[in-house]
Amino acid sequence: EVHLVESGGGSVQAGGSLRLSCAASGEHSDSMAWFRRGLRNLREGVAIIYSGGRRTAYADSVKGRFTISRDQTNDTLYLQMDNLQPEDTAVYYCAADAPCGRYGDTWCLSRPGSWLDWGQGTQVTVSS
Repeated sequence: EVHLVESGGGSVQAGGSLRLSCAASGEHSDSMAWFRRGLRNLREGVAIIYSGGRRTAYADSVKGRFTISRDQTNDTLYLQMDNLQPEDTAVYYCAADAPCGRYGDTWCLSRPGSWLDWGQGTQVTVSS
């Protein structure tokens, strides 16, 4: 079982940037991801990454603006968010332990229920 703690959220103006961190402790599989819950109160996949950064995938809505990365030395997941827009306002969660290797990135990122371990979330608010 892994314990996940997000940090780095806050309030910014449209066009601004934030860098989220997720500190992990304990055993988990090589896949990790960021999800978010916005005004519709629906969890949507944001980005996914595997051990060594060998593969990443992003939701269409954040491609070119967000970058997921991972420091396996201290087992920390990051999400660099640039050119933030009001539509990005949400609680952001990191997640771990999903069978992404079997079913692929698209399937895994679109299936929040496939992830077993979650952090408590960090609020991101973007004003116009």
